[in-house]
Amino acid sequence: MTTEQAIERKRPARQRADQLRDFRCKNLIVVIEEPENPRNIGTIIRNVNALGAEKVYVVDPRHVLSDDWQDLRSEPKLSKLSVSAVKWTFVKRFDSTDECLAHLAKNRFMSVSTSPHVKGKTNKFLHEVDFTEHAKLAVWFGNEARGLSDLAVEHSQMCISIPMFGMIESLNLATSSGIVLYEATKQRREYASKYRLRDHRGERATPLPTVMARDE
Repeated sequence: MTTEQAIERKRPARQRADQLRDFRCKNLIVVIEEPENPRNIGTIIRNVNALGAEKVYVVDPRHVLSDDWQDLRSEPKLSKLSVSAVKWTFVKRFDSTDECLAHLAKNRFMSVSTSPHVKGKTNKFLHEVDFTEHAKLAVWFGNEARGLSDLAVEHSQMCISIPMFGMIESLNLATSSGIVLYEATKQRREYASKYRLRDHRGERATPLPTVMARDE
């Protein structure tokens, strides 16, 4: 294959990435704390990319992932599990929850936790949460077996839970992330379509589209 042919093959993917740029939710980060199953990491990266969140942070004390994003993008197993979404999604790993929280605080991000009811915290169901309240938002998801650490919950503004209506009152990590991120990204795109600035300032005369036009 010539260089020109290789460039031509990449062009449709690059064109789609350019079209999607305005629909991505800037400053919306998904944090996964100490996931045990690499499959869940891949699926959450896929959800993040498909639904339009900006980045994935992984608290990974076992060093399952590489520190280098370029290495992550070319890691065959992670690429397969994420259906190649890792090639298009920024992923950063941290050695500890403390390190991740410090990084978020330094960059003025507000954290919320996906967790069952926690005494002493603000607890809300998913549909009650205003995901546009903070310009910079990190949504935390916990370990498959243990959930989130006390430290992560302590540093979160609120705990978010998905209403359950079955005999089994739990969802797996990957499914939960998809449900929560759908609501969060939908709200933030709707806000950005109406306002240019925070606090409902800079109202647009004509709202921007919140979904891409269908291909004819």
